[in-house]
Amino acid sequence: MAANIEAYNKILTELNSKATLVAVSKTKPVADLQEFYDSGQRDFGENYVQELVDKELLLPKAIRWHFIGHLQSNKVKYIAPFVYLIHGVDSFNLLKEINKEAAKNNRVIDCLLQVHIAKEETKFGLDATELSEVMKESATLKNVHIAGLMGMASFSDDRTLVRKEFTELHSLYNQYSGFSILSMGMSGDYTIAMEEGSNMIRIGSLLFGERLYPAK
Repeated sequence: MAANIEAYNKILTELNSKATLVAVSKTKPVADLQEFYDSGQRDFGENYVQELVDKELLLPKAIRWHFIGHLQSNKVKYIAPFVYLIHGVDSFNLLKEINKEAAKNNRVIDCLLQVHIAKEETKFGLDATELSEVMKESATLKNVHIAGLMGMASFSDDRTLVRKEFTELHSLYNQYSGFSILSMGMSGDYTIAMEEGSNMIRIGSLLFGERLYPAK
């Protein structure tokens, strides 16, 4: 499936300007992104540094690029010149590296701290104590701005569990002043996330169809 503009317009109607839609475009061709861009979409999320760098060169400069994957410190330098928002910061060491590369590019880069709210052990993220520590340490960094929090709920059909995890993240978000972004909710759970206070959602498969990864 190529770009699903019908689904895109339906989601925008549901959001009703209450949340930013980040179109998760990893593994998808530039032509699909261009089609959404031509329909008015400006926020796109990528998981892989090289793919993001390649697409940034080919697509309009008005795009706001979000890095939503697990970012390795040695890759920060490649996206620091242009990235709009880094979603998944889960350590002070990574934040320091972003700060260093942002300074080299004369920028202040917006970041979201990733909080571990799901029951699966595979998810990255900080717990409440670690979040507090990173927030205190980050006060010394001049070229990063912590704009808010992000989190991923359990991959589960138990909507009560998913709602509980989003509620916990929203509660944590409210404990800090100065935050403006609460990024939670994806294709399968964004309606619950919105009900629980999300103001940024990350949608991939509903817009672009399922991803086909090359066989290894």
